[in-house]
This record gives sequence, structure tokens and C-alpha cells, in this order.
Amino acid sequence: MSQIAILSEAEIQERFHITGSRPVAFTLAGFARDAEPFTVHLEGDFFPTILLAVLPEKDALIFDCSGSLEANRHLLLSKHNVFVGRPGGIHVQFSTGPATEVTYAGAKAFSTALPKFLVRLQRRESFRVLTPRARPLQFFARLANGQLLSLPTHDISVTGIGLNAVELPEGLDVGVVLSNCHFALPDDTQELFCSATIRNLSERESRQGERHWHIGLQFNDLPTIAQNRIQRYIDKLERERRELS
Repeated sequence: MSQIAILSEAEIQERFHITGSRPVAFTLAGFARDAEPFTVHLEGDFFPTILLAVLPEKDALIFDCSGSLEANRHLLLSKHNVFVGRPGGIHVQFSTGPATEVTYAGAKAFSTALPKFLVRLQRRESFRVLTPRARPLQFFARLANGQLLSLPTHDISVTGIGLNAVELPEGLDVGVVLSNCHFALPDDTQELFCSATIRNLSERESRQGERHWHIGLQFNDLPTIAQNRIQRYIDKLERERRELS
């Protein structure tokens, strides 16, 4: 069982879907600017393409035609198209409806409505698994003002950790480095020590309607032996969850 397979559909959507018209348009515009290659899969055919432009005001994604007239004809008849690419080595996928032929920058191209969301899967080593809620790991760090940070974890991977906070502690911001961090894995006799960089802060709402903050940290200098200990802990969680399923 993969680490992503133990997440619910809602958790997969929360973690790996980019939603909202502005974030989707912004992300696709970056792919177009960098001329990232994609493959468009249509009904009974597929061909390589490049995203050319994003026009949010027209709800339009412009992409390059195929060199095959037959593939272009098939696309104009297709009602459902799936774009798949690996920008930066990370799997990105999104679906669109029918396309129409347009002229862009003096050449033939296709236009389709912007997708409602993008699926962006992280590299396997950065997949995070949820830690037990009943007895969460406790993460400790010292802030720049000398305050002790002590928060329960939400998820963990060999490259980072997520924390839960009822209120956002003062002094925390994206890019801040916490230089004195430590936490203990269950059944381990020694704590893990490292520094960590805050990569994201997001306010969330639980199923019970309670608001809380999620703090995403990236480990900076975690030794390989410590990464191996975390991986063994993740494997243990997977085995336990598999036995309960």
C-alpha cells in the first residue's frame, strides 16, 4: 500500500488539488511561460503539446496544435481531454472540455475553458502521512524571541513535518528558520534534532467547524540515520492502518 493510498479522497483533494480560478490560472500561466511540455489525451488519441497562454478574462487556455492533421481533427471532436505533464519532475494533470481552433500569435492553436482544478502530485519522498490523533507526536522549537514552541503534529514525511495550532504563534512566517527543533518518535529512546524552515501557513476548518492553523515545515539538516528512523515509523503506521482496514 502506498503512502498516498491511506489518505481519504477528501485528504487527497486537500493536499494535492490546486483549486480556485486564480491559483489555477496562475499555475498554468507559469507552465506556459516556461514552455513546459504536456501530453493531451483525448478520446481514442493523444499528442504532445505546449501550453501557449492563459487568458483568465476569457476563461481560456491556449495550447499548441499537433503536427498530425488527424490528431487535430480528433481533438475538435473530443468532448473530454486530459492534460498530463511533469514540470520540474512532478506529475501534473488536469481535465478540460471541448476545444476550438483559434489563431494565436499568427499561428493555428486550440482554445479550451480553464480547468476547475489541477492535480499536482509531490515526489514520493515528500509524501506525508497523517500521524495518530489520539496520541500525536509533540514538536518543540525555540523561536527567535526565545519563546518555546510546543505543538502537536498533523503529518510527517522524511523531508518535513506538519503542525497544528489553535492560534498562530507570534513570530512565525513563511521562510522563517527554526534552528533548535526536536521531537521523539514513539518507542524511540533518542529524540531527533534538526533545524527547519517554515514553508506554508494555512488556516483550516475541521469537520466540526473549528478553525485552526496548519504549519508546514521542511527539515534542513536531518541526518540520513534520522530519516531512516522516520521512514520506519511511517512504515509502521502503514502496517497498523492496513491491519485495521
